[in-house]
Amino acid sequence: MKQQEHTQDKIPTRTFGRTGLEMPVLSLGMMRSRYSPQDIPLDQIAKQGQQELADLVDRALSLGITHLETARNYGSSERQLAPILERYPRDAFILQTKVRPEDDPELFTANVLDSLDRLGQERVDLLALHGLNNHQSLWQVCRPGGCLAAARKLQAQGKVGWVGFSGHGDVDILLKAIAHQEDGGFDYMNLHWYTVYQRNTPALAAAAAQNMGVFIISPTDKGGMLHTPPACLKKICTPLSPIQFNDLFCLQRPEVQTISIGAAQPSELGDHLNALSRLDDHEMVQGIYQQWQELMEKEAGLSRPDALWSSLPAWQQTPGYINIGMILWLYNLARGWDLLAFSRRRYRMLGQDMPWVPGLNGAVARQYDLEGIAAQAGMPAEELIRMLEKAHALLGEQGDQ
Repeated sequence: MKQQEHTQDKIPTRTFGRTGLEMPVLSLGMMRSRYSPQDIPLDQIAKQGQQELADLVDRALSLGITHLETARNYGSSERQLAPILERYPRDAFILQTKVRPEDDPELFTANVLDSLDRLGQERVDLLALHGLNNHQSLWQVCRPGGCLAAARKLQAQGKVGWVGFSGHGDVDILLKAIAHQEDGGFDYMNLHWYTVYQRNTPALAAAAAQNMGVFIISPTDKGGMLHTPPACLKKICTPLSPIQFNDLFCLQRPEVQTISIGAAQPSELGDHLNALSRLDDHEMVQGIYQQWQELMEKEAGLSRPDALWSSLPAWQQTPGYINIGMILWLYNLARGWDLLAFSRRRYRMLGQDMPWVPGLNGAVARQYDLEGIAAQAGMPAEELIRMLEKAHALLGEQGDQ
């Protein structure tokens, strides 16, 4: 699908799939800018904390970063936005919030209406079903009379413009959601896809085939904690920063319309803004990416850190519920691109019942028969077990000693 680009103030825009919204290529994600991780009354928010958010939103809007993305579970974010947004004409911004699905669609509807009340708005332009992480949440959303049907009722009432989804589900969950057609299907998706994590690439093609809008979320933080990049990546990204390279790598995908800047203050916008002058320089970006691949090949023997993931079973079908694909991905990120802090942070979430890091780590891999799984990956079982043991030694608690 061919993208149309033109200038809105200083930021290029792209048509956001079937929604027809003219979306700036940079969006403002609001999780890090909230005052409190808890939903607290506005009068309990320090004046300085509220002013910092106002300064950030004012600066973003002045630059043409008109897409503001928050969520019901982003603590005080929705309430803080209300007095800021009331200072602007309603057509000055594109507002998205995200609300978690529920077993009871009426509870979901009540939560959406409460979020509108928190925001001080009669409608949001974009509503995302937040947390399409597994088959249970897929059922909550897509079953007949479920939360997607409830969202469409809100749309018919003028409370919601367009309906999408956001989540950390594995690619098979994403593909099922994209293919879903009942209740109008989904108009757009918030997707995790970056230089360091391309496992969701099939979802990009599937969304484009459905003319869905594609919004890449958290490219800097979940894209490898690139706000504190290792020296090797800073070197090979020159003359760009790793943040800028990753921004461009995402935005040069033809299926992608916008990416999130999870800024906490106006000064954090600059690196992303400065990358846009290179938006059409595909040769430079691909040249840098080739260096990323060569470095990974040299250190890990693979051109991509997740190269083996697709040949491995899901963690639910693995003895001991070991998430082998994710573990090897994190191990390769650490040894290939020196993304050690990021990999350790993610690895230690395994076993903590977190939907974006499911399954268990490799601490007891030797206790299970992994021969069949290793054969699928094209290696001897002992080689796979040793890799899991090395990954645990590097990324687990003992890795700090």
